[in-house]
Amino acid sequence: MLAEQLKTYLDKAGIHYAWVMAAIVFMFTLATSTTASAPQILILPITEAYGWDISDVSIATGLMYFMTAMLCPIGAPLMLRIGVINVVLIVIFLEVIGLLCTVLAFEKWHLLVSIGLCLGIASGIIGLGLAATVATRWFTARRGLVVGIMTSAFAAGQLIFMPVMAWITTVSNWQFAIAPGLIGGIICGALFFLLGKDWPSQLSLPAYGDDKIYYPPEENTGNAVSISFKALAGAIKHPAFWILAITFFICGLTSTGIVGQHFIPFCADNNVGIIMASSYLALMGFFNFVGTMGSGWLSDRYNNYTLLGLYYGLRGLSLLYLPYSNFDVYSLTLWAIFFGLDFIATVPPTVKLSGQFFGMINGPIVFGWIFGAHQLGSAVAAYGSGLSRDILSTYVPAFFLAGFACFVATVLFVYLLTFKPKFSINAPSEAL
Repeated sequence: MLAEQLKTYLDKAGIHYAWVMAAIVFMFTLATSTTASAPQILILPITEAYGWDISDVSIATGLMYFMTAMLCPIGAPLMLRIGVINVVLIVIFLEVIGLLCTVLAFEKWHLLVSIGLCLGIASGIIGLGLAATVATRWFTARRGLVVGIMTSAFAAGQLIFMPVMAWITTVSNWQFAIAPGLIGGIICGALFFLLGKDWPSQLSLPAYGDDKIYYPPEENTGNAVSISFKALAGAIKHPAFWILAITFFICGLTSTGIVGQHFIPFCADNNVGIIMASSYLALMGFFNFVGTMGSGWLSDRYNNYTLLGLYYGLRGLSLLYLPYSNFDVYSLTLWAIFFGLDFIATVPPTVKLSGQFFGMINGPIVFGWIFGAHQLGSAVAAYGSGLSRDILSTYVPAFFLAGFACFVATVLFVYLLTFKPKFSINAPSEAL
């Protein structure tokens, strides 16, 4: 009811309702990504409170990313099956349970359940599939820019609210650090429930930039798992799927996996406090917002292969630079700005290529599989970096390995540029 009333008001103002959906998704992604970032703030307080090793907590975050990777492929088809709103409400419920159980945990296996399973399942169901789904369904024009805006919240939520959570751990009980994620998720869930719609056709609207109303086919209400695997069966025949999946694995390995989970402990090893370290992550969050929106704008205008190859190459250089920096204010500020611009700039062109290769219906579903590879890379880095730190007493080898992995991704996109595989039969004939 409220959605219809708001749509009527916006029609008079000449504003398409698609922008409302984009705004809601942005805020919801901001809140849910804040929840996903809570474990990295809680690593040090938990280990200090119970005398555990970093790897005891990082194995739970590794499981979280692994569960996310396993469930990402069913997120988009689940939205087809039960609707976007219902999926969002399920995610909120799991996040609330996961956060509460985390701060009440007193055994190591408790974290495997709260962080690994509850937060992992929630992250897997929603992932970046929500942004990809809404962008593909609601936008024909400016899709790359919109993807950039919405997905920037994925990292911005993790990074901007981290100083707030870090501040809470210093002035109060560390358990209260979960408050921003809890409050934000519930508020945004309410907005989605009141104003969210699955398809533009539910409001008798075409997608933004289109002149015809698209009605989804009835067969999309089938089993979510079968829909997902059917889309995968077609995608694996496409060479670009494998390159996008492998490079997005590297993306997760080198962003949320190692930097997202281990930047603060790495700084602590170099005498940089938790609040100061989290402030650099906040700076990264701001420039990530700028960089991801800029990447979306660029992906609408320039060759996406070239952009992705450039992004990965620059990220590799920044990861190799960090261990050699002096960890002073100037060095870390410069690094945070540079790495922030590139943190998830890879997402808009990857989402756009998925839509172009695999179409409006299958594109978001296939991207779910690709994002699953991303989270699998995050899982490997989240646990592997912590284990490497415990064994070698330093993070330096882990950051070096991550930097060189980025160069591998650049080489793969050089190959894709020269190979130029054909489009899938389900994809629209759009030029790259």
